[in-house]
Amino acid sequence: MKSWHFVLGLMCLAGSMAWAEDRPKLPNIVVFISDDHGMLDSEPYGATDIRTPNMKRLAAEGVKFTHAFAASPSCGPSRTAILTGLWPARNGAEPNHRPKRVDVAGLPLVLHKLGYQVAAIGKVAHNDFAKYYDFDFVAGPSPGAVDTQAALAFLKTRDKSMPLCLIFGTHYPHTPWIANDGYDPATIQLPPTFVDTTVTREQRTKYYSSITAADRLLGELREMTQTHLPGDTLFIYTADQGAAWPFAKWDLYDASIRVPFIIAWPGHVKPATNNDAMICLPDLLPTFIELAGGKVPDGLDGKSFLPLLVGATATHRDRVFATCSGDGNFNVYPSRSLRTGEWKYILNLHPEFQHHTHISRSAGPANGILYWQTWITAAANSVADAAVVKRYVERPAEELYDLKEDPFEQHNHAADPQNAQRLAAMRSEVKAWMLQQGDKQTVFGKPLLTGEPVTIIGDGGARKRADKP
Repeated sequence: MKSWHFVLGLMCLAGSMAWAEDRPKLPNIVVFISDDHGMLDSEPYGATDIRTPNMKRLAAEGVKFTHAFAASPSCGPSRTAILTGLWPARNGAEPNHRPKRVDVAGLPLVLHKLGYQVAAIGKVAHNDFAKYYDFDFVAGPSPGAVDTQAALAFLKTRDKSMPLCLIFGTHYPHTPWIANDGYDPATIQLPPTFVDTTVTREQRTKYYSSITAADRLLGELREMTQTHLPGDTLFIYTADQGAAWPFAKWDLYDASIRVPFIIAWPGHVKPATNNDAMICLPDLLPTFIELAGGKVPDGLDGKSFLPLLVGATATHRDRVFATCSGDGNFNVYPSRSLRTGEWKYILNLHPEFQHHTHISRSAGPANGILYWQTWITAAANSVADAAVVKRYVERPAEELYDLKEDPFEQHNHAADPQNAQRLAAMRSEVKAWMLQQGDKQTVFGKPLLTGEPVTIIGDGGARKRADKP
């Protein structure tokens, strides 16, 4: 369905709200979005070497979703999918740093029709793109909030006669990471996909410290909403995608698209519970519409999971799609994926391109080049480390992973004869989905072809030759 149909459907909500005076008081909605936080990197999801007491407390008060997924592994496309309920090819924000199309409606417009005040504090939309969404209140767009002062001032002075939807976006743990706050580089746990170097461990402690900083803000926001936003309030913690580390952000592996997602809703959800149902971030918009008593219009990609929260069903989705279309010239490697309960299929549209990101091409040390250079050095002396670097830069046309046996997606089964039927079926499904989405498979940016020298991109766009992995 075309986006103008979607807008028309949302406009029709206005006429359906005539009965608003007779309905129950609407719940407040608070969404805390961290920036580049991998699901496994917090205490509620099993991390034993990261301090996240407020995430842990929120999980104890509510329900922890174990299979929540982003629509895209970079900030702009992921956040636009949250705010529109549409995947990137349909909302227009395919590459990073591109806003939604003007003919696509968004969450604030929808919730206005349902009687809500809607506020964005910090990094909610990407860049300054909150201006395209008709929020009632906007404070401090990208690069995101590093404190909760704007939220506190807003909550103290807002019009309390209306229910509130407040979306708060912190900068943490996006790069540049803060200084190490008490973590021991020697004892932290690295993912098996990493090359273990001293610099990697030092940088990892900064990432952990930034997660703890996000957790601190989460605790502050939770406390101030309980004080200044009394009554029925649904509170969500999530992230736009995984961390800016190799095989995570800018990739379609679970380390990026599988995100933390915790909901506390006193009196409605059972505390300290887990939910293994598969949901995705575009599901938020239709969920909020249904939560507010509205009718979800046809044409959304998202699907309300309110029945999960109220116990009316135990299932939601059996598969999710994701799409990566690039981030400037740093990341020119378009790919699409299909994720089921136990399998992941990735279609790399241009395997003749080298795969790179800010990590391996940005001159700014905050983006990862410091530890990436140590990976290249290690690769010169280790077959295993060389394989990791090669796997990061060179990708096959198709990837197929058994997530039950291989949760870190290290063993590609695309060439295994015993999986030929599964591969063909998932390939066909992804291509049909791309057709349904109107996905033109556009290449955004200038790629590096296999065999071309790797260049480092400076802050001003200048390039210089780098050692080729």
